Amino acid sequence: MSLPTRPLGTTGFDITRVGLGAWAIGGGGWQGGWGPQDDGESTAAIHRAVESGINWIDTAPAYGLGHAEEVVGAAVAQIDEMDRPFIFTKCGLVWAEGENAVSNVLSAESVRRECETSLRRLRVERLDLLQIHWPSTDGIAAEDSWATMVDLVDEGKVRAIGVSNYDLELLERSEDVRHVDTYQPELNMLRRTAAADAIPWCTRHDTGVLVYSPMRSGLLTGHFSPERCAQLPADDWRGGDEDFREPALSRNLALVERLEAIAMEMGASLPALAVAWTLAWPGVTGAIVGARRPEQLDGWIDAATLELDDDALDAVASAIEECGAGAGPLRPEVGVAS
Repeated sequence: MSLPTRPLGTTGFDITRVGLGAWAIGGGGWQGGWGPQDDGESTAAIHRAVESGINWIDTAPAYGLGHAEEVVGAAVAQIDEMDRPFIFTKCGLVWAEGENAVSNVLSAESVRRECETSLRRLRVERLDLLQIHWPSTDGIAAEDSWATMVDLVDEGKVRAIGVSNYDLELLERSEDVRHVDTYQPELNMLRRTAAADAIPWCTRHDTGVLVYSPMRSGLLTGHFSPERCAQLPADDWRGGDEDFREPALSRNLALVERLEAIAMEMGASLPALAVAWTLAWPGVTGAIVGARRPEQLDGWIDAATLELDDDALDAVASAIEECGAGAGPLRPEVGVAS
């Protein structure tokens, strides 16, 4: 099966509009976990994604404290070499042996060590894309950590480099050292601020944009209720997130109810609508969408080909505004060059 592709900035990669996110595949038992996860189902989800035409997977060492990378590496190794997807990973969040929390470290030594470890876990000789996961909080200047990333490209260990969760100042400072190939912000109907400034910056600089959490970590799928939120496992990070708790939860679930009606009128699933909405923003190259089981892909894979017209975008914008949900611009402008 083939899906539409777009060039990822200046990387030379043509990627499908949706990619598989491996955050939840890391499982539970760590600071950002999603609760228990079966590795067999994770592997089946990865294989279903590739069979469905998806040609990239986004992961990170922090997801499950190395576990997600190990699962991705083993699953991709089972795929015929000609059909293997691009693998994008990250660096900058590390942990001590025996601990379940991560800390931000972006020293040259640490970034290099993470790169080597990711190569081993993912079973590859070179990383397709390495991204700085979060801005430095350890006193390392953005220019210095970015210079280490540049060195890894020059040494042939990495094909392309990017950043995630940076603000405009950090993007500019990194760009002054060497072109920022890709940028990864959160973008969904509840968290829209990246569409106001960082994503337009990327358009001007020909930087590819991979948005994460397009379904707000499952909240925009129609499968959540106050009861389910209250019963999330203790090691599921969403239990402590403000969007999954009152007073925001009632506003968010009211929005979901409105969105379900819009999706039904379009003949689309709610997850597909939520993902396609992020892809409608000028400058967005692809959306990272998670799946813990193969059947979950069936709910959103149609987003890769779903085009939202002005009427649909207006309806979503009205629903967001009237429910008072989230923050940021309300709608993308159709027809604006990306």
